[in-house]
Amino acid sequence: QVQLVESGGGLVQAGGSLRLSCAASGRTVSNYAMAWFRRAPGKEREFVASISRVGSITNYADSVKGRFTISRDNAKNTVYLHLNSLKPEDTAVYYCAARPPIAGASYDSWGQGTQVTVSS
Repeated sequence: QVQLVESGGGLVQAGGSLRLSCAASGRTVSNYAMAWFRRAPGKEREFVASISRVGSITNYADSVKGRFTISRDNAKNTVYLHLNSLKPEDTAVYYCAARPPIAGASYDSWGQGTQVTVSS
């Protein structure tokens, strides 16, 4: 497994922006597909965005499409999530996750999360 540490969360007003970072260690992150998930208060964890190992393929939840952008810098072993046009319903703990290059594998490495709070 790879160790993941998220940072960059905080309190922001609606319409504002944040950049979350996920620093990986222990393994070479370029071997892993990466994703961001979030858990809002009282809700199940949900998928936000994912990016392929070399960054050529990205996927987004409909709720964030056009507002959030996932990217990665494999030389820095870091994955980013750019959050724009934030809404109060984006308030959640955001988690970074890694999926190994094994057919059928799921995301099996998780960070501790970073809190994003959007005020109206």
